[in-house]
This record gives sequence, structure tokens and C-alpha cells, in this order.
Amino acid sequence: MLAQKTKKPLFIGGEWVETSEIHPIYNKYTGELYVQISKAGEIEKNAAIEAAENAFKQSEFGPAQRFQVLMNMYHLLIENLKEFAEVIAAEGGKPIVDAMTEVNRSATIFLLSAEEANKITGEMIPTQVAPNLNIGKRLIYTIKKPIGIVCAITPFNFPLNLVVHKVAPALAAGNPVIIKPASDTAYSALKLCELLEKAGLPKGFVSCLVGNGSTLGDQLLTDQRIHKYTFTGSPEVGMHIHRTIGMRKVTLELGSNSATIVHKDADVEVAATKLARMSFAHAGQVCISVQRIYVHKDIEQKFMEVFIKSTESLKVGDPLDPSTLVGPMISEKEAVRIEGWVNEAVACGAKILTGGKREKNVYYPTILTGATKGMKVIDEEVFAPVVSITSYDSIDDAIRMVNDSKYGLQAGVFTKSVSLAHTIPYLLEVGGVIINDTSSFRADQMPYGGVKESGMGKEGPAFAIEEMLETVTVAVNLEE
Repeated sequence: MLAQKTKKPLFIGGEWVETSEIHPIYNKYTGELYVQISKAGEIEKNAAIEAAENAFKQSEFGPAQRFQVLMNMYHLLIENLKEFAEVIAAEGGKPIVDAMTEVNRSATIFLLSAEEANKITGEMIPTQVAPNLNIGKRLIYTIKKPIGIVCAITPFNFPLNLVVHKVAPALAAGNPVIIKPASDTAYSALKLCELLEKAGLPKGFVSCLVGNGSTLGDQLLTDQRIHKYTFTGSPEVGMHIHRTIGMRKVTLELGSNSATIVHKDADVEVAATKLARMSFAHAGQVCISVQRIYVHKDIEQKFMEVFIKSTESLKVGDPLDPSTLVGPMISEKEAVRIEGWVNEAVACGAKILTGGKREKNVYYPTILTGATKGMKVIDEEVFAPVVSITSYDSIDDAIRMVNDSKYGLQAGVFTKSVSLAHTIPYLLEVGGVIINDTSSFRADQMPYGGVKESGMGKEGPAFAIEEMLETVTVAVNLEE
């Protein structure tokens, strides 16, 4: 795919707005200039918020219209699947096969959100359930109403899917939304705005602003006209958001060093093959990417044979090649970072079984053994194609090692034991437990979110919508 080399304006309150400052986006594999994006400042931020305020106060955007716009978006994304997948592959470096999946998933989120838009309702509260409480004849019920302006701050690794996970529920709930995408993959979000315009979204209900986190980001955080923030990114930035916004609502989906346990009764071939694919999907730049694998000592040798062979069979290269399974990292800076982390681990006693090689911003799938607590590759989020394998004696040891982390997003467990499958979710300190699959599994309709430094709140359309609504209690005195 040829470089665009065009300038893309911002989308503000239903209008396309060019600014004097631009942010260049490069093809992550070739390094060529792909597209130039207008950058927003305080003037553009204010214009977006004013447009959102006006739309929220003046536009009739009821459930039926929300349903129709969201259904239109489902069909439009399916119709434009190939174009969006190529954008994701070019600006984000994601292999085209995975980019196609991302677009399909994003379309499904609009479909799920459309269905939820028609289900928003309050509930009746019984008045006779409290003994010895004379409250008279009263009717008590709740209503749900939109919370107000939502600010969606999104990362580079899923430049469409993680935008849609915030935009579609916000619109389903009746809220205007301001998107601040990661600058290096912002073209996907702006292309999405083109479709939202075509789908019939009322003006002002979506704006997309591109700019630095330290300037535009902080301007958005300190603007009291925004009622809800939903963020996916690093724990450091998430904590900064939480401190800055005060009492306003927030959903934070933060980092992880996700683990998967392969117990002695597991199907070793299946587990090793799946783990090889998902440890290195999108070059490991996935929040729930498999970073730590704990294998029972009785099956360790067989597991390692299959895992190494499967890993070495993964094709590394051009993300636009349909046979590529591991593409480049988001930048050479990030590839140099993980190269340093691996070298540090090796200097402290870890061993590279395969990989450990870098070519510009391509870092080859790397398997480590002997990595221990205190090493960055174990303690921190690697966000790179690097996985560490450790053996264990008992399942209690495996559980202890999984939990010995400041993070807690998801964990995988391969086992044939029904008893273990049912008891281990109570013992693992994570927001999601995936049985007989890797920690990387996510269905877009499921509640998704972590504990500890992995965040707060849940995504998934039905759950995100609930956090974007205000519950108002109404008590009617029937004796008056």
C-alpha cells in the first residue's frame, strides 16, 4: 500500500478543521511518511466541548435514533473492512490478518451497543420490604439518564477497536464523546469519524482531537465541562488522570504482565501452540498479551519442544503480507527499550532460548528462561514480543507466582480438571480468568477490566454503558 502523504484535518463538532500544526504518521514497517494529521490546541479543545455541550442540550438523540446510527455504523464498517484494516496495518504495524479481525470486532461492538441502547431502563423499588418502617403510600423507581460529555483517551495498539469500545457505548447511552487517540495511530480514529458522519450522527456528538498528552491531554483533564473519562494506557498516565479529575467518573484499563498456567493434566500440544501465537500477536503489544508462562515440571520438556518450534515458525516481517504473524513494534525507540530489558535479564542470569534479535523496530519473538522477580521482564509490562517461562511443582506455587505482581488484568489456565477450573478463579488476583486458553482471550461483549494497578471499572458495551449513565431515584408520595 502506497504512503498517503496527505494532510488529514481534525473532526470537531461535525466539521473538518485544519490547523497550522501537524503530526506526521509513518508506516511502521517501511518508515515512509504515511499521512499528516492536524494537531489541536486549546482553541480546538474548547470548540469541541462547546459543540458537545450544545448537542447534548439541544439535540434530540433518543434511543431509537441511537440504535439506528449504531446499526448504520455496523454495516458501514463491514463494507469498509479492507480499507480500515490496511490503515491499521500501515500506521500501527499490525499484521493484516489481525487488523482484519480488529475491524470485524469493532463492527460487532457497534452491533452490541445498538442492542443495548434499546435496553436502557430503570427499575421499580418495592416499598413494603423494610419491617417497622412507616413510609406511607409511595411509589419508588429509578430512571437512567446520560451522564454528559465523555472523553475517550485511547492507545496505539488497537487504534480502532479500543476507540470503538468507548465511542459506541457513550453514544448508546446518549452522551457526546470527545476522542483523543494516540497521535501515532490517529488516522484510524479520524476515518471512523467519516463513517459516523455518514451514519447520521447528529453534529456535536463526536469530535476527534490529536495532540500531546502533556498539553492537550491535560487541557481535557482539567476542563470541568467533561463528566466522564475512559482511558486505556499505562498505569502512570492512568494514575495521573485519576489524581487530576477529582470526583468525576473514570474508567481505567491499564497495564499488565499477564500470566498463563499450563498444569500437568493439560493438552500440551494445544497449550504450547496457542501460547506461541498469542505471546507474540501484534509483537506483544497487547494489554493481555502472554508475558509469563508457568508450566508444571512434569510436562516442561515436552512443552518447551513444541513451544519453541511453534514460535520459530511464526513469520516475522511486512504487516501487509497476509502470511506475516509478527510485525514491527510501534517505534524503534520501543524496540531498543525491550532489547535493553532482555540484555539486563540475561546479565542477571536469564537465558534466551530463541530470538533476542532486533532489526530497526522489528524485535524477533523471544523466549526466556531463568527470569526472576526483580527483572523488568517479569515485574513490568514488557509490551513487546518477549515471554518468560518458569516451571512449578504444585498448583499453589503457580497461583502464588501469578499473584506476585502489582498487576491483575487477566490470567489463563490450561487444565482438564473441572475442580481446578472452578476453584482457581477465586484464588487468582485478576479481573478475568480464561480456562483452557491464554490470558489474551477477549470477547467484546464480556466485562473486561483488572484489579490492582491494572485499573478500575469495566468495558464491554453493556458494562461500559452502565458507567456512562446516571441513576436517578424517584419517590412519589401517593398520599398527597
